[in-house]
Amino acid sequence: QEELVESGGGLVRPGGSLKLSCQGSGPMFSISAMAWFRQAPGNQREMVAAITNYGSTIRYADAVKGRFTISRDNAKKLMFLQMNSLEPEDTAVYYCASDRYWNNILEARPNNWGQGTQVTVSS
Repeated sequence: QEELVESGGGLVRPGGSLKLSCQGSGPMFSISAMAWFRQAPGNQREMVAAITNYGSTIRYADAVKGRFTISRDNAKKLMFLQMNSLEPEDTAVYYCASDRYWNNILEARPNNWGQGTQVTVSS
């Protein structure tokens, strides 16, 4: 129901940084949980980071903990993923997702998905 559009992907050298943005729309944004997922060729989709509607609860995958930061600006219907100390293993298509219910996010079955943005970490 919610349209989500990612931006900010690109090519970056190992150790570099990127900031992804997700632009939402509609009245459900501010009361929906949101998350970033990623999928690399030959790998399963995995959750990278998730955040509740007011940001009171945040979760990160172990692989990105301490390097990535998820945040949101409900007034502007925006969600962000700041990625620092990037590694080649972070190369993947990154997807923005949302759902009215937190459990759907945690179970990796959100109702709303963006189109994805490519992140490539290479020297």
